[in-house]
Amino acid sequence: MVRRGKKQLTKEEKQKLKEQYIEQFINMVDKYDKIILVEADNVRSKQMSDIRKALRGKAELLMGKNTMIKKAIKTMTVDEEKKYQALAEKAKNIAKVGDLLKGNLGLLFTNYDLVEVRDIVLANKVGAPAKQGSISPVEVIIPAGNTGLEPTKTSFFQALNINTKITKGTVEIIKEHQLLKIGDKVGNSEAALLQMLGIKPFQYGLGLAHIYDNGAVYSPKVLDLTDELMEQKVRDAVNNVAAIGLETGLPNEASVPHSVANTFKSLLAIAASTEFSFKQAEKVKEFLKDPSKFAVATAPTTATTTTVVEETKPESEEEEEEDAFGGLF
Repeated sequence: MVRRGKKQLTKEEKQKLKEQYIEQFINMVDKYDKIILVEADNVRSKQMSDIRKALRGKAELLMGKNTMIKKAIKTMTVDEEKKYQALAEKAKNIAKVGDLLKGNLGLLFTNYDLVEVRDIVLANKVGAPAKQGSISPVEVIIPAGNTGLEPTKTSFFQALNINTKITKGTVEIIKEHQLLKIGDKVGNSEAALLQMLGIKPFQYGLGLAHIYDNGAVYSPKVLDLTDELMEQKVRDAVNNVAAIGLETGLPNEASVPHSVANTFKSLLAIAASTEFSFKQAEKVKEFLKDPSKFAVATAPTTATTTTVVEETKPESEEEEEEDAFGGLF
């Protein structure tokens, strides 16, 4: 059987494909305001197809060499033929993306909520076995328990210093063992053991590298910030500003309410221990002179209710007695 090689493109055909790619990129920049730069290492074509299907109607993924993307950006920004004057502002902002193009990156264009798009991307990761020579992106822990393997396989565990015992004719791991750390190179023994145990420790898919949002560029970690978390961070920051103002004696907008409250407390303390008084301190001074007034002011309202119930109780008993005799007496 004779294998036919791929048809070699002519120089003109290659140039046409490049022009089509540049035009596609510029059309996407015009259509969308947000771009997620994604890392596409170890992502196979089938998985890439599944990701595109999951994103259909919400985002478009454009892959290509970094040099081609940079050329497309340059075409927009230079615009010698004045074809893209309507996109001048976008062209100025999109130039920031060119500086981020390092490694195997793709561009995910969207106008949808970035958190929703991110979740779809992260949900489309697939498990993968640890191959010899690959670098571990995660910690790999071998759990304790029965492996179901025959006793003849104990040599694999011994080579990796994993404590085992034979239970009912099978190998049992006594306690969990850290097989790989982040950044470790997978050896032959590690790869073979993980394969025997049926463990696929790695997950591959598109990874988020950078976010471009209407001209702003920031880390994908920003998408993890919820409204509640942002509110708490602002509250903490205000408290810190207030504390600095109080400690240094330099008032600011956050510390002034605390300063006023502390001053008011000081004035109350002075009024309580001297003849000096003012409107807000009069009630406090009355309580200090006659503590019984404070007891009356803080007494529970249920006491009055109980008294009323107790006072009306004899009347209800008399009525019950009259009812018992049918009203004859």
